[in-house]
Amino acid sequence: MATSEVGLAEPRSHQLLWRRYLELTKPKVLALILFTALVGMLLAVPGMVPLSTLFFGLLGIELSAAAGAAINHVVDQRVDALMDRTRERPLPSGDLDTRHAVAFALGLAVISMLILVVLVNPLTALLTFAAFIGYAVIYTMYLKRATPHNIVWGGISGAMPPLLGWTAVTGEVAVEGLLLALLVFIWTPPHFWALAIKRRDEYARAGIPMLPVTHGLAYTKLQILIYTLLLLWVSLMPFMIHMSGLLYLIGALGLGLGFVYQAVRLFRSQGDALAMQTFNYSILYLSALFAILLADHYLGAA
Repeated sequence: MATSEVGLAEPRSHQLLWRRYLELTKPKVLALILFTALVGMLLAVPGMVPLSTLFFGLLGIELSAAAGAAINHVVDQRVDALMDRTRERPLPSGDLDTRHAVAFALGLAVISMLILVVLVNPLTALLTFAAFIGYAVIYTMYLKRATPHNIVWGGISGAMPPLLGWTAVTGEVAVEGLLLALLVFIWTPPHFWALAIKRRDEYARAGIPMLPVTHGLAYTKLQILIYTLLLLWVSLMPFMIHMSGLLYLIGALGLGLGFVYQAVRLFRSQGDALAMQTFNYSILYLSALFAILLADHYLGAA
């Protein structure tokens, strides 16, 4: 069937169309978002979260994050076509068209809000909508192209999932939930800047003012080191406010010192040789840190 008849091209290698729509949601990023939201939910109560709240809360948060990712694909499709890492995404590859991608994103956003308002609580719906606007509109459409510190300010939206998980269960914003969001917020710049170092030539070609493009490698590496040191301190705060116990303290110190070690090595290295190693460790760090928070929560209560 001709492309003009259906509004989209035939997926390459006969790939199933639903998989291309799934790619619009950035499933790997979505998995980490869902995990941090789940941890926020489970930490909010001593026992188990009611299953309906757990299911519909995670579903609403997931659909909103997926909608934001799809909007990001739409807005960045010209840039994605210029970068080796992203040129095979559904829109620049021609497997999907803009009209269908926008309709998909808006549909996910509407369903997300309905689920959260009706089946969770209005506060979570409001905060989730604010995070969606912050990422899909403020960051993707403006900040990303306006400032080399785009990921710092844009990271506010990305840090919201654990707080959203907390409010989904409790119906209120608490210091503990805000601290979980702060952890992700401080983690985001060194995580993303490590990748940006490796992809700096592609960002420069696409005209995106990422920090390594505008300020060079040495300055970016220094910023990564500063943020990892700050993250180490922030990661100890759950223990300081008696939100967690000794198990978490030991884990946070070990993981945090490991991150600082990676940042020091990157800072002292030449070029981008260790950038991806630092990036990969950052993903391991956040996943393990939240897992230890969860383990400490239940083992400490046992």
